[in-house]
Amino acid sequence: MAAPIILTLLSYLLGSIPAGFLVGSSAGVDVRSAGSGNIGATNVARTLGWKKGLVTLFADVAKGFLPVLAAHLLDLGNAAAAAAGLAAFAGHLYPVFLRFKGGKGVATAAGVYLAAMPLGILVVVGVFVLVMLAARRVSLASLSAAVLAPVVAWALSYPEEVAWMSLVIGILVVLRHRDNIRRLMAGEEPRFNLRR
Repeated sequence: MAAPIILTLLSYLLGSIPAGFLVGSSAGVDVRSAGSGNIGATNVARTLGWKKGLVTLFADVAKGFLPVLAAHLLDLGNAAAAAAGLAAFAGHLYPVFLRFKGGKGVATAAGVYLAAMPLGILVVVGVFVLVMLAARRVSLASLSAAVLAPVVAWALSYPEEVAWMSLVIGILVVLRHRDNIRRLMAGEEPRFNLRR
């Protein structure tokens, strides 16, 4: 009984590690004061280049993937895996190491889905890529993927815990993109261009 609780707490702490902030700090830049002010991979790529953006992306994905994988390897069950995934995701959104002011959670959510619904994530990422290529707006692609993920989880008959977890994550991703949604509706959301 203690193992799932311990894993959930450790998952939150792992999710709280601010990869983008650390990558920026290593380059002498506080990404919270640059570009969009977000600590995620998109802002890191825009402000510091695609290589550092990729490092941030992989780190944020790993934060979501590893806790869910650990729950499966320890055979703790679907509920514990879902709790670990949600905790890691919450850690990225509300990191204890940055006074609970974190990112939007898209990459960490992708890591959670990669471990929790590996076939489903292929569909979700496919939609993300298609929307991104068509609209050149990361926010719109992220919102599309977030809304689609719980639908895919239910459609592919993943465990109920995974489906509900993906719904909660999807809602939180949408809420974190409130400003982006306003700009999209006003036609003011910038297209994604990497820093040269």
